[in-house]
Amino acid sequence: MRKNWLINIQLIAIFGVVVFLYSFTSKRNGDRKIAKPTVEILDADNPFITPEMVNNLLIENFGGSSTIAKVGLDLNKVEETINKHSLIDRSEVYLSVDGRLKTVVTQKTPIARVFNNAASFYIDYKGSKMPLSDNFSARVPLVYGDINNSYNKDFVALLKLIHEDDFLKKNIIGMEIKTDGSIIMKNRNYSYDIIFGRTINMERKFDNYKAFFQKAVQDTLLGSYKSINLKYTTQVVCAK
Repeated sequence: MRKNWLINIQLIAIFGVVVFLYSFTSKRNGDRKIAKPTVEILDADNPFITPEMVNNLLIENFGGSSTIAKVGLDLNKVEETINKHSLIDRSEVYLSVDGRLKTVVTQKTPIARVFNNAASFYIDYKGSKMPLSDNFSARVPLVYGDINNSYNKDFVALLKLIHEDDFLKKNIIGMEIKTDGSIIMKNRNYSYDIIFGRTINMERKFDNYKAFFQKAVQDTLLGSYKSINLKYTTQVVCAK
């Protein structure tokens, strides 16, 4: 009986030590400061934003990793703060097993650059206004004219078609929006106007243009045209 009593006392003592050590370790781990953060920028070939800019954003809002305890870290709040940056689309923030704060940033994707008398800015893939970056300039079509129509959902769909097509992305460098919503485009290597018309039958018009372009290049006629009219979906009308 006495032996069983001693065993029980030993088990209780061991259990108490384990609980104490666990609580002590958890508290020390919670009080431990975050190690130097690591920032990964996706699509780093187009560096609108840099890791240093994200780190500075963390310092401004949270005081830097050296003052942030793990126990007080709200990852959702950190993500929300980063996502408010005008050049960032979204971010993912997490803690690694070694206590390092890691941030993966997805930048906004510009699909056109708008010029007006007051300012210049990008239109991003979601159709929103995106500011220019001091670090990098995107190679996207330039848009001018009646920019009030540049936020039209059909016009944004037009920009997406150009952005997603290798041929169009390489060749269409600019477009003027007329007050009636019709569009005139410019080709990178030729001076003719591409009279696109309104944002209807867009895929068909682009298919007609690509087919015409491939044939006209072989015939070495492109340099002689002043305009190429795509408004009529059944044919391409050229003027010299």
